[in-house]
Amino acid sequence: MNMNEMLEQVTRRNDTWRGRHRHFQHHGISANSDSHGTRGLATGYAALDIQLQQHGWPLDSTIEVLSDGCGLGAMGLFLPAMEHLSEQDRWQVFIAPPYRPYAPLLAARGIDTRQVLLVHPRNRQDLLWATEQALRSTTCSAVFSWLGAQEYSYSELRKLQLAAASGDSLAVLFRPHQAGHNHAPSSLRLQMREYRKIHILKQRGGNQSIDVDLSPVDDAPLQPQLWELPTWSGSGQHSVAMAVQSPLA
Repeated sequence: MNMNEMLEQVTRRNDTWRGRHRHFQHHGISANSDSHGTRGLATGYAALDIQLQQHGWPLDSTIEVLSDGCGLGAMGLFLPAMEHLSEQDRWQVFIAPPYRPYAPLLAARGIDTRQVLLVHPRNRQDLLWATEQALRSTTCSAVFSWLGAQEYSYSELRKLQLAAASGDSLAVLFRPHQAGHNHAPSSLRLQMREYRKIHILKQRGGNQSIDVDLSPVDDAPLQPQLWELPTWSGSGQHSVAMAVQSPLA
């Protein structure tokens, strides 16, 4: 059974939701318009593209986003890329999201919600399996997986990294801040530290341990933005407030 057949099995499960039924075919074209692994997918934020080794999101590796806000606000980072990937007529998969994505916001950003596939694994094993299969499948343009607060071995994360390297999807793993203390095979690890500020914790072959400010100038005009607002306390503990920034606000 090939990976596409496995993914089709996932879509038939009762714990999987997808947008209006639509059959996707792989066009044999990577989301990366240049040669695979040499140039990334533009993030939509000029200051971030400049600092990334592939001048955009890598499409041959997993990206770890470390955030204690369930990764929901951090999705604002990926809205421009999701809009671009909607042109490919492939699935954009959300695996174990803590909440259902807000469809009107996605649609307002030009993201085709018919391409959105929600997978709710029953346990840790199913979570890892579904993530790996989606990353290996040629029918997915983006895979967002919420791994939760559980600890994962290097070998488990390595399997996901190898799966991402075998495909051409935007591969994003959301993990808590504390995971940053452990080694991980992802080529890019980011931390959400402050409003519109990204910390590049690790980047293979590129700049790391630097902060990047994301200018509002790069935001799509008159379109809703989704961001995370961490509030840091002097004790080192922090809480997270979620905000949806609207042009009407």
